[in-house]
Amino acid sequence: MGGLVQMVTIVVALAVAPVWTVNTNRCYEESELSKVADRKLASHYPQPPEPQAVVPHDSPSDCPLDLYMHWDQDLKERSLSPWRYVWKPMKDHYPSTYVEAQCLCSGCIMIKRKGTPELSHDYNSAPVNQTRVFLKRERCTDGLKYYLKPVSVAVTVGCTCVIPRVV
Repeated sequence: MGGLVQMVTIVVALAVAPVWTVNTNRCYEESELSKVADRKLASHYPQPPEPQAVVPHDSPSDCPLDLYMHWDQDLKERSLSPWRYVWKPMKDHYPSTYVEAQCLCSGCIMIKRKGTPELSHDYNSAPVNQTRVFLKRERCTDGLKYYLKPVSVAVTVGCTCVIPRVV
């Protein structure tokens, strides 16, 4: 009798196991996603505050040598590798847009004799990245609803001056 109970227990466990391993993400109507994403981001994946001066990601930019005559500018403008902040869209993600730093110079700004700024290619301007969590909208198995999947994305948060790689 004990062997029969054991066998029944094993059969039941094997039958139920696939249910336990199925995707445990809750499915939501499309109309609910934004509110649910905001709540999940606030409680599990707090987002950094967005910078104030932000431009569209496709607007033209120049290496701002003239800024180096004004020492009271923001850190991003006084850096030897200056950057600006741009809006980046990300379809099917929450948040659906975010702010990313964009390096403005290929080289680094060096102050030469008499305090004159000059772009030097002895060094490179390189992005500094930070990993951020976004929620990606994925279809549920029913094909009608969605679940939110956390995904890590490397986001450029600033730029720095580095020695070029020698190949």
